Amino acid sequence: MRKEKQLLLDEIKEMMDRSTSLVITRYQNMNPNLFYHFRSRLRESGGEMEVIRKRLLMKVAQTVQVPLSASMLGGHIGVVFAYRDPMETIKALIQFSKENEETFEIVAGRFEGAPCSAKDISLIAALPSQNEMRAQFLATLEAPMSQTLSSIEALLTSLMYCMDNRSALEEKKK
Repeated sequence: MRKEKQLLLDEIKEMMDRSTSLVITRYQNMNPNLFYHFRSRLRESGGEMEVIRKRLLMKVAQTVQVPLSASMLGGHIGVVFAYRDPMETIKALIQFSKENEETFEIVAGRFEGAPCSAKDISLIAALPSQNEMRAQFLATLEAPMSQTLSSIEALLTSLMYCMDNRSALEEKKK
């Protein structure tokens, strides 16, 4: 029995090392359809949820520096691992948590190596994704150039209108 537990412990550690971020969740009274829907949402966002025994989770949490206490781990516990983009997985997790407040709760986690509380995770989910931030940055870089270009175009068109008006006035004088 001891070897099986050690193998399970090693497997959980390997999953934690492979993931960029993880979130520890507590759930109650979730029917199988809701659980399936939740897991498929996580898969789409590059995440995965594993149900882990509390004692094993406490042992692993100490090694990966996630602050946990026994009082935090009441009810059924699941760990969500983010393998691709952690922001996308955390946003899906927060959205599901808001939709199912009475059955699902976020306890703690680790975001890109730093331990986080449930409040920290909800604040992280409010941040824009990496692609959104890139788009905002490029728009910031592009704005002065496009404004300069539109100013130059306005000067050229006003010069053209001025010349047209002058030629029209000269024709009227003749």
